[in-house]
Amino acid sequence: MEVRRERIDPAALRVQGATAREMLEGSEIHGPNQGAHLDPQARQEALERHVEERVLTTTLDRMVAWARSNSFFPLGFGLACCAMEFFQTAGPVMDMARFGYEAVRASPRQADLIVLSGRVSIKMAPIVRRLYDQMLEPKWAIAMGACCSSMGVFNNYALVPADKFMPIDVHVPGCPPRPEALMHGVLKLRSMVQEDPEAGWRERYGAVGTEEPPRGA
Repeated sequence: MEVRRERIDPAALRVQGATAREMLEGSEIHGPNQGAHLDPQARQEALERHVEERVLTTTLDRMVAWARSNSFFPLGFGLACCAMEFFQTAGPVMDMARFGYEAVRASPRQADLIVLSGRVSIKMAPIVRRLYDQMLEPKWAIAMGACCSSMGVFNNYALVPADKFMPIDVHVPGCPPRPEALMHGVLKLRSMVQEDPEAGWRERYGAVGTEEPPRGA
């Protein structure tokens, strides 16, 4: 194999795209310096087509929601075996960095997403709620696994479902759920933040707001 070093003209690598001025002159149809004979209506149509293909308009609320939904800051927090699956989402196979969720924070004051990965005992529930209260606003929560969602195989007096003491946005079923399932739940949460959610069973059956208030409230 022969390696050769040659000087390349930068102009040869430049993409020759039509500018708005060229579109007004009609050069997109007849080439450079060939659109002087086009009437104003044809030039206006060319400019409108140019804008439609290259300009995107939105609202400030949608832009902020898009930025939030693509830059979650998860809390580095695990409860049981589901946490091992949660850690795998940052590995090279799932690579949650491609969605902008790889900045796992060690402090709840720097996080806006908590993934409850494992079973929650009655003694642990107040601590988990305290961490949730210390997180940034707006904040979201994912209940990962059957134990955290419905107490799963450990259905006894010592465990409590997460949505009984704090609001949960997305439930990820499984025992334990694979990293693909958690990523699916995170993408569902992203759709909710972008105000384009798919109606879940809570919305269909009117089961929103089933968490129980703390004692003395």
